[in-house]
Amino acid sequence: MTGNLIIQNDIAAAAKVPSFKVNGVSCDVRCKDDDCLDLCLVHSISPCTAAGVFTKNDVQAAPVLLSRKWLASGEAFHGFVCNSGNANACTGDQGLIDAENMALEAIRYTNSSPGSFLVCSTGRIGELLPMDRIIPGIRNCTQNLGNLPEHGERTSRSILTSDTCPKGCLATWEMEGEELSIGGFAKGAGMIEPNMATMLAFLLTDVKIHQELLREVLSEAVNKSFNRITIDGDMSTNDTVLMLANGASGKCISEKTPQDLQLFQEAVGRICLDLAEKIVSDGERITKVVRVEVKSAPDDETAEKVCRSIANSLLVKTSWYGGDPNWGRIVHAAGYAQVGLEMDKVDLYYDDALVLLAGAPQTQNRSSWKTVVNKDRFTIQLNLNLGTGSCTVLSADLTEGYVDFNKSE
Repeated sequence: MTGNLIIQNDIAAAAKVPSFKVNGVSCDVRCKDDDCLDLCLVHSISPCTAAGVFTKNDVQAAPVLLSRKWLASGEAFHGFVCNSGNANACTGDQGLIDAENMALEAIRYTNSSPGSFLVCSTGRIGELLPMDRIIPGIRNCTQNLGNLPEHGERTSRSILTSDTCPKGCLATWEMEGEELSIGGFAKGAGMIEPNMATMLAFLLTDVKIHQELLREVLSEAVNKSFNRITIDGDMSTNDTVLMLANGASGKCISEKTPQDLQLFQEAVGRICLDLAEKIVSDGERITKVVRVEVKSAPDDETAEKVCRSIANSLLVKTSWYGGDPNWGRIVHAAGYAQVGLEMDKVDLYYDDALVLLAGAPQTQNRSSWKTVVNKDRFTIQLNLNLGTGSCTVLSADLTEGYVDFNKSE
């Protein structure tokens, strides 16, 4: 019997997947002499299948370069170590050495097999890691690994940078009378879009699955979630989504059991969507979350181009912030996607309020437009009426607070 997928908001989710032990500690990576949590470690005694999706930026941080290489050549992993406060990006050969040493120290202190730890970093670009702080931090972290809620909460908090809150969720479902689970946690609030963001996301599961299939499932989920969000249109150097499957449940997911595979795909997809929405909702100084939907495009690729043009338009985003139902900005942004849009076929809605019908403004609904765009969350739906393609991108407004927050580090 298979089914009963349940998704729960849970910042301690990393500690609730069987046979994973986690912890987060403070080692003052930012060198501010404070007790901010800034390093975490996730460890599985049994070896894991692992998969990852990384930034497509031409400038990639040392941990991205190394983890990508290790995943391509390795098959059995025991965990990962991650720091916040310093991206270890644009740090040359020393950055690569430091990232590798983080993994080696995690391996040493957990008595794991060589080459079995991945590494991630997030934070300020262009500064070397304070390894004299990080190495003791890794040792301290491994001395108190556990699976209690407080371990999971510390782990979720340790990866944050400009976030205002930790982000986590837990998926559970049944397979042949056995409860299976996926725990996920993430960080991200700025430099969001496209091909992920200044974001990290980690998924842990107790299913058994081969690496290539796990990679396919994760890539598909990321494409429909983390790759469909935008806050400010910037792509970073460290973006990483990692997923580890330790097989502790003894239940195997494979192409031979399509029903089980389908439910697993749904669980991974739902976790990624949940975390992606949490990232946008915590965008730097935003006040509104806006779902941009483009429908009836010639194809999905065309729909995505139009969707991103609208979702990233500074004029559109500032009008959202001002509560101005300026539909002209939306259609002009859709037009400069240059996909052959035909204005006399376009329908536009703010939530359920009709704005354009076959390109003609429905001004009798003006007060409804205003009501919608003054809400904290609403949907922009643009129907091109040119085909069956569609795309959805989650976006946010652009505020003075965002500019103030980012004008200086």
